[in-house]
Amino acid sequence: MADRRWAEVDAYIGQALLAPDPVLEAALRSSDEAGLPPINVAPNQGKLLMLLAQIRGARRILEVGTLGGYSTIWLARSLPADGRLLSLEIDPHHAEVARANVAAAGLADRVEIILGPAVETLARLGEEGTEPFDFVFIDADKQSNADYFRAAVRMSRPGTVIVVDNVVRNGAVADAASSDQSVQGVRRLNEVMAAETRVSVTAVQTVGVKGYDGFALALVES
Repeated sequence: MADRRWAEVDAYIGQALLAPDPVLEAALRSSDEAGLPPINVAPNQGKLLMLLAQIRGARRILEVGTLGGYSTIWLARSLPADGRLLSLEIDPHHAEVARANVAAAGLADRVEIILGPAVETLARLGEEGTEPFDFVFIDADKQSNADYFRAAVRMSRPGTVIVVDNVVRNGAVADAASSDQSVQGVRRLNEVMAAETRVSVTAVQTVGVKGYDGFALALVES
């Protein structure tokens, strides 16, 4: 009953506050038709990411985990015309679908999807001295969350906002004895975030069409 009501409220919020968006709806359809897992952020969550990036005034965005490009499109829409978004994806098929969706959204000029293991790509970007990012969204394999977060902080500047998705895991994150590697990955992330003196961080539980989960929000302060 609770799960159904959560989904109903998300649907109501979408109808009440989000205008119909054929581009984003087409991105979801193409992802589904291509066989991608239906694990993209919900529409109201995508709008939240866009608003957070706009509030930050982001000109450079890093996304770890592209999937079909749904959240990529939301984030890229927050950028000015000369802004840049780098999205990292390990699966060639996902990257192909995402590139097509981003192009159909008219955003190919400001989005680059980089194929390969994100840990390796992040290390390479760091070695190349990439310009710091203003906003980072991490939504990939949870076992590597701590590594992604460390890299994000290294490539940030004071004022950078970092969002990490799926950090509650249906409440299982509170179970220190969990055998779920994704849960243990989130717990390691929390340890790393708590120990990182450069950031101020919190996490919020959420419910909705995606179930019971949550996200972490960090601000780089120095």
